[in-house]
Amino acid sequence: MNMLVDGEWRVDAYESTDDDGEFDRQETSFREWVGGEGVRDGAAPDPDAEFPVEAGRYHVYICRACPWAHRVAMTRAVKGLEDAISLSLVEPVRIDDGWEFSEEYPDPLYDEPYLRDVYTRADPEFTGRVTVPVLWDRERETIVNNESREIMRMLNVAFDDVATRDVDLWPEGRRDAVEQLLDDVYEPINNGVYRAGFAGSQAAYDRAVGELFDALDHYEELLGDQRYLAGDVLTEADVAMFVTLVRFDHVYHTHFKCNRRAIHEYPNLWNYTKELYQLPGVEETVNVQHIVDHYYGSHGSINPSRLVPTGPDIDFTEPHDRDRLPGGPPADLVDTAAPADD
Repeated sequence: MNMLVDGEWRVDAYESTDDDGEFDRQETSFREWVGGEGVRDGAAPDPDAEFPVEAGRYHVYICRACPWAHRVAMTRAVKGLEDAISLSLVEPVRIDDGWEFSEEYPDPLYDEPYLRDVYTRADPEFTGRVTVPVLWDRERETIVNNESREIMRMLNVAFDDVATRDVDLWPEGRRDAVEQLLDDVYEPINNGVYRAGFAGSQAAYDRAVGELFDALDHYEELLGDQRYLAGDVLTEADVAMFVTLVRFDHVYHTHFKCNRRAIHEYPNLWNYTKELYQLPGVEETVNVQHIVDHYYGSHGSINPSRLVPTGPDIDFTEPHDRDRLPGGPPADLVDTAAPADD
C-alpha cells in the first residue's frame, strides 16, 4: 500500500498482509483530543485544553465510501453538529496518489490536490498512511486526530454543548458495555470484512470469514430480543455496527468474498439496519454509489478489471419491525424519524 515516508509520497511502501497472509491494519498517528484527554473517559471538556471546544473551529475530511469516516459523519449528523463542525469530501476512488480532491470535491480550506498535502501541512516529515477521517483545527492548522473511534467520542462528549440535538451515544450506566461492544464488534466484523477481503492465504481467509459469520449469527440472535446492541438505547456501538452492515450486501458480500449470507437475509440484522438508516440525518451520510465505486474501483489486486456490479437491488427505506421491542431512539430523533411498520 501507499504512504508518506518522511513527508514524501511512496507507492507500495509497505505490505498490507503479514507472513501468514493476515491483513495487518496500521495504527493511526494523530491522537490528540478536543477538550483534553479527559473527554475519552467522559469528563467535561477542559476550556484550557490545547484544542478547546469552539463551534466553527474544526473541520472534518471524509470519504463517503469509507466506513471509518462514516462513523464520524453519522455521529455528527445524529448529534446535530453540522453547523458547529464543517465537513468536506474526497473523491471516492483511491488509486496510486491516495485520496484526491477534485473540482467536484475540492479542498475547501487550502485548495490542495491531495489529502496527503493536508497531512504534510500538519507535519512536513510525516511517515504513515494517509487516511480518513481527519479532524482538522483551522486555527492551529494541524490535524487533531485521525482515529475514528476517538473522533466519535469527541463529537459525542466534547461537543455536546454546541450540538442541536439532545442525543447521548455513550450514556451513563452503559459506558463499560459500550466500550466492550466496540471492541467485540471491531475485530470480527468491522475489521473482519477487510481481513477476509485482503487475506493473502486460504487459511487467513477462512479464519476471517468464520469469525465474521459467527459474530453476525451472534448479533442476529441478540437483536431478536433487544432493540440495540447495548439494550434499549442507541449508542456508539450501533454506529460502529451500522457502517459495516450498510455496506455489506453491496461490497463485502461479493468484493470481499463474505458471501456465506447477505445482511438482508438476516431478519433482525436487516430490520436493525433499516431502522438506523431511517433515523434523521443518517440517510444523507450514506452514498451507495460512492461505496461501490470505491471498493470495486480502488482495489486492483482484488478486482483488476475495476468493473462495478449493478446490484443488489435492496431498499433501506422499507418499513422495519424494531418497534416491537422495548426502547427506541432518543426523543430528538423520534419526531422526524421515518415511520416503522405497524
